Amino acid sequence: MTIEEKAGLIIATRRYRFQKKKKRVDGTDFSVLDTTSDEKILLRSMEPQDKAGYVGVDDVRKMLKEMKSQKCDRGVFISNRFTEAASEEMALSKIQPVPDAYMPPVKPESLYLVVSDSLDKQCRSKCGGTPLRQSDCRSWTNGDSCRIRTISENASFHFERGWMNLLNDDLRQLLSLPKSSRSMIATAPNSGGKL
Repeated sequence: MTIEEKAGLIIATRRYRFQKKKKRVDGTDFSVLDTTSDEKILLRSMEPQDKAGYVGVDDVRKMLKEMKSQKCDRGVFISNRFTEAASEEMALSKIQPVPDAYMPPVKPESLYLVVSDSLDKQCRSKCGGTPLRQSDCRSWTNGDSCRIRTISENASFHFERGWMNLLNDDLRQLLSLPKSSRSMIATAPNSGGKL
């Protein structure tokens, strides 16, 4: 999962409402609202430009400056690795580090609801409604396999079996769909944990 996909996962599985996205040379900033606490949050995904691949304290201070200018209550910094000084600075500044190995805690039910709700919205926009039969799907009538329906069927099977890794992969596939489809990603009901 790329750093930007992980940001999408965090936004999709929390009660965050997307406000704006800003591309930077080394990554992307996402401004979101936490719908449960009404806090404004800055999510920064970053690929460090130095050879070591670490986010340093200067990068954290730049994020703090951006948080102040946007009047954010807290932040989430997503990257591969952080220096010890950067981690200490984030601990003092209401910024949660999300390193490469970290996977946000998500209840299987919440993850499945995010995937299925988003896929239902995509079906409605593409086919005018959620197709009940294969013949109702516009992609199938054109002779192509429907990527949305395939992801949906896989997600149902993976959820029934309790295979969280594969359910996460289904969400990753959903996030990799064309940009017009990704904008429909829903927020899940409370996922049982605050980031």
